[in-house]
Amino acid sequence: MRRRLGYPHPSRVPAGVFAQMAIGISVEEVGRARDADVRYMRNTLPLLDLGWRRKDCQAYLAAHDLADTPRSSCVGCPFHRDDFWHRLKTDSPAEWAQAVAFDHAIRHGSARANAQGQPLRGAFYLHHSRVPLDQAALRPRREPDPAGEPGCGPWLCPHTPPAGPVGEVA
Repeated sequence: MRRRLGYPHPSRVPAGVFAQMAIGISVEEVGRARDADVRYMRNTLPLLDLGWRRKDCQAYLAAHDLADTPRSSCVGCPFHRDDFWHRLKTDSPAEWAQAVAFDHAIRHGSARANAQGQPLRGAFYLHHSRVPLDQAALRPRREPDPAGEPGCGPWLCPHTPPAGPVGEVA
């Protein structure tokens, strides 16, 4: 982002210069919404501002002949549930192999950290059970996921009207 702004590292990005980043987080994922961690970036969350759930995104994509757009996520995300891992293993063997290889590669830290003499403590795993992904007992849910139901948050609360944009003071 610094390079796109015209200030590649190590030059300083002047005050008042920033890039706006639109991030597609729906209301089911409101817990992932946060401000940028550097002053030269501003996160905007258009789906939250619209109050859109995943089903609203799917309806919009279908209405514009884009219904086959896959859900986006990193294959190596440690927050995937067994449903995802099971579907990946069954429906996408090549991506499953990538995830298993990545899981194995992170076991004792990154190659860069280890090469710089900074080995990580402990062992790291993608699956929440802390066993290698290809050995994890995958138990996909049979019923709807209750975590998909909205709770209270700055963009969605069934008890109060929606809040304004982040940082807005009432």
